[in-house]
Amino acid sequence: MRRRVPWGIVAALFVIVPLVEIYLIVQAGQAIGIGWTILILVLDSILGAALLKREGVAAWRALTTALASYRMPARELADGVLVLVGGTLLLTPGFFTDALGFFFILPFTRPLARRVLTSVITRKFLGGPPGPATGAAGARRSPGPDDVVRGEVVD
Repeated sequence: MRRRVPWGIVAALFVIVPLVEIYLIVQAGQAIGIGWTILILVLDSILGAALLKREGVAAWRALTTALASYRMPARELADGVLVLVGGTLLLTPGFFTDALGFFFILPFTRPLARRVLTSVITRKFLGGPPGPATGAAGARRSPGPDDVVRGEVVD
């Protein structure tokens, strides 16, 4: 069964996020002045670009090292995705997207973002309606001694 993209939610995000950004920029401008607000946004972009470059190179090196050692680079791929998304958010002007971008890209907050990403992906691909192999929450479980596993013995 093919899942549909919730276009209403996507459209709402394209309206709500810019409104939140404008509100935060106006509030900051009123609190500290428009000059300081613009300076903070410019410095924030410069810092974000430098951090993106550093963390992007580190993520790429970790990925190539994992591949060279013939192991599954799950953590490295997740870090690469988070650095890419975080960098995109940092290049978008505004305080809200920058805070979210820094959360995704900073090395000390990225593990938490990675856990959230892993949880979402796991729920998306392994979740589903409860059945014989899933519990009440939809999480997969191993068959127990009381479960009947239908099958055929093949020699």
